[in-house]
Amino acid sequence: MKKRKRNKGNVKTESHPKLHPVRHACKVLGVSYPTLKQWIYKGKIQTVKTPGGHHRIPETEIHRLLPVIPKRGPVQRREGFRQISGRNQLIGRVVDLKVEGLMAQVTLSIAGQLLTSIITADAVREMRLEKGQIAAALIKATEVMVMRRT
Repeated sequence: MKKRKRNKGNVKTESHPKLHPVRHACKVLGVSYPTLKQWIYKGKIQTVKTPGGHHRIPETEIHRLLPVIPKRGPVQRREGFRQISGRNQLIGRVVDLKVEGLMAQVTLSIAGQLLTSIITADAVREMRLEKGQIAAALIKATEVMVMRRT
């Protein structure tokens, strides 16, 4: 009978959530490094310690602490964004951003759900899109566009 290998370190598996460095969590949550460290020390946020003693934040904890964007009427919800004809706008926070070559992958957290869109790297640079910012996903047929809140 074969022995099963135990999962060590920060390897992502079905039962283990993705782990993030404290600085990444700070950017996504929009808080300072000292604030997040205080949350860790006070037990407000659960962490996993690496063998070297560094804290890693599970993705589930980041999503738990993301500020909830209040639901508003259609006119107020679109404040700060360009006025366009598309009404299917989902407002969320950028939780992941990967730019490679000509393309970029943008992941928004919207009401506890993740929405991922592939856009051009030029669009990311033009909007100065960064993790932690509020952005809107515009849904039109099979296309999803992302725009940064002004």
